[in-house]
This record gives sequence, C-alpha cells and structure tokens, in this order.
Amino acid sequence: MGSVRWAFPCAAWRPRREEWLLAARLVQPEEKDRIGQFVFARDAKAALAGRLLIRKLIAEKLCIPWNEITLQRTSKGKPFLANNIFSIYSNYNFNVSHQGDYAVLAAEPELQVGIDIMKTNLPDQFKMNCCVIWEKAYGSSSIPNFFRIMKRQFTETEWGIINSMGNEWMQLDMFHRYWALKESFLKAIGVGIGFNLQRIEFNVSPLQLEIGKVYKETKMLLDGDKEEEWTFENTSQKFTVYLIGKQIAKMGYMACDLEVAGKGMLW
Repeated sequence: MGSVRWAFPCAAWRPRREEWLLAARLVQPEEKDRIGQFVFARDAKAALAGRLLIRKLIAEKLCIPWNEITLQRTSKGKPFLANNIFSIYSNYNFNVSHQGDYAVLAAEPELQVGIDIMKTNLPDQFKMNCCVIWEKAYGSSSIPNFFRIMKRQFTETEWGIINSMGNEWMQLDMFHRYWALKESFLKAIGVGIGFNLQRIEFNVSPLQLEIGKVYKETKMLLDGDKEEEWTFENTSQKFTVYLIGKQIAKMGYMACDLEVAGKGMLW
C-alpha cells in the first residue's frame, strides 16, 4: 500500500439539495455538527468534502465499509481511525486540509502525515476562520501591515527571503509557501497553534519553481539544529507540493503542504 495524494475541486462542486443531504448522512453526527458551525456555505462544503475524502480513502485502501468507519480526534483535533485494524495497517495515517477552491488529502502507510493548503490572496480579499491572529492580520489594508502583524511567525532569515522577492505579490506568495510548510509540519506531529513557529526555520530551495520538476533541496532547522533526516520533496504542477519525511523505526513523520496556483487535480 503506497502513498496517497488527492485533491478535490470543491468550489466547482454544486450539489443539489438531495445530494447534499445524502453526503451529510455519510459522515458521523459529531462531524456533521462541526461542519454546521462554519459561517460560510463554501467553507462548510469544503469541510464536508474533506470528510468524504477520508472515508473514501479508508473504504478503498483499508477495505472498511463506509457505515463501519469510526473516526475520532486527538486532543489537538487531528482526525484518526478508531477501528481495530490489522497490525500491518496500525501506522496508517492521513490528514486533510481545505482552503480556496480545493480540499486535499494525504495518507501514508508508515508515516505520520500533515497537509496544509493555502491560496495566495491579497490580505483584504481573504479571511481565515480558524485562527485569531489570521483574522486580525487579514483585516489589514496592505501587505506591509499584514507582514508587520505576522512578524513573530517567522525567523529573521525567513523574512529576509520573503522581503527579497521582486514585488509584493511574490513576497505574499513566498509568505504562504513558508506558512504552509510550517503548518503542515505542526499538523504532522500533532501539536496546536500554541507552538512557537520561530523554533522552525526553513531554507526553501529553489526560490523559483519550474512546473513539472521535483525538488529535494528544502531543509529545516529545529531550535537552530539541522534536521538532516528530514526529506522535503517539492514538485510544482498546477499545485506546489512539499513532502517531508523522517523515518524512525516503523514510525516517523511526514508533512506536505500545497499552495494553490490554479485549477487542476493531484495525481
């Protein structure tokens, strides 16, 4: 059983009422309640798409019938499969994210996995629903003011790279690239937003991505020390995808992030 990377264009999904009701019946009541807490219909639709992706994954890869799948969450909110499964699948791990036009999923048979997706928008065109600091920052009227509010989330080296980009749009794009890397790492190791993001520093390489190529040059420092065992695979299709892996015996960590650059589906 190999790695899984899925993306679903939830913005283009326009279910009829009966389709929506059917989809909602396919998820657990507590998940349905969480979805109902979203303010905007587009966010609720994307969240539902993410939950359906998880169930599709488990049904297809682990051969567990849809009506027998039981999902729970860790204390930090990361979904996991609560069913008793064969020992060979005991480390099977998955994660979802949704933002912009897509819901995305990543899964690994032996590694913990985290995924994050960001769409590059100007600050006054976008609002996050899950994080107070993002809500405050995206209320900014300009990119420089947005960066000022978010200053503590990156190291001086990372800000140097962001500010070195040729124009404000490129700077914002690089900002989201760093943010998605950090967020996906935190989701992979299962910690919350209270983690000090300045403890993590990414040396992103290359700065410019060529569509269709796979890059493995990006490195990470944790508390100033190089994490040599981590591998970052970056390929730019119509998405930019990062894969981070660290093998520790039969358990390990993998994180990946996606920045939306246009329409398309992952492999």
